[in-house]
Amino acid sequence: MNIDTSVFFFLNNFAGRSALADHAIIFFAEYLAYVIIVVFLIWLFYSAYSKREKLVIFSSALLAALISRYGFGSTIRFLWHRPRPFVTLHVHQLIPESSYSFPSGHASFFFAFSTLVYFYNKKLGVAFFIASIVMTMGRVMAGIHYPSDILGGMVVGIISAWITYSFLTRFLKKIFG
Repeated sequence: MNIDTSVFFFLNNFAGRSALADHAIIFFAEYLAYVIIVVFLIWLFYSAYSKREKLVIFSSALLAALISRYGFGSTIRFLWHRPRPFVTLHVHQLIPESSYSFPSGHASFFFAFSTLVYFYNKKLGVAFFIASIVMTMGRVMAGIHYPSDILGGMVVGIISAWITYSFLTRFLKKIFG
């Protein structure tokens, strides 16, 4: 058994122990994403940035997340068909999924999103990174991702956010300028 599978089983063994644990895992794996988005929108609405800057931040974060998830992530999944853990292993699966596993779409989306937020607000960015880690580890606990799926999504997300911030944000500033 390799380290990826060993860590997967360690985390997945938290599932199936009790209804309360399963509900918590499902919340973190599925619904924490909505909390992150709502907190982002509230922060952006109440921040001291101008309307133009808010549009740039919103657009940059959304663009980075979409490029990461649907540009890079979907391309990788198209080229490499890694089955989810529950297809090849006996696991506690708490959430239904049908697509390929690598890279994690949630990880690529939310790590791109968190990285973009970090570029504008370090404290909130760190909180979003922590929330993204909790969410994606919940997806491993729920039996639908290997840890390496999460790491792959993290790398794709952070690189996508850096590319977006470095090259596309200037373009967005001109559009909303």
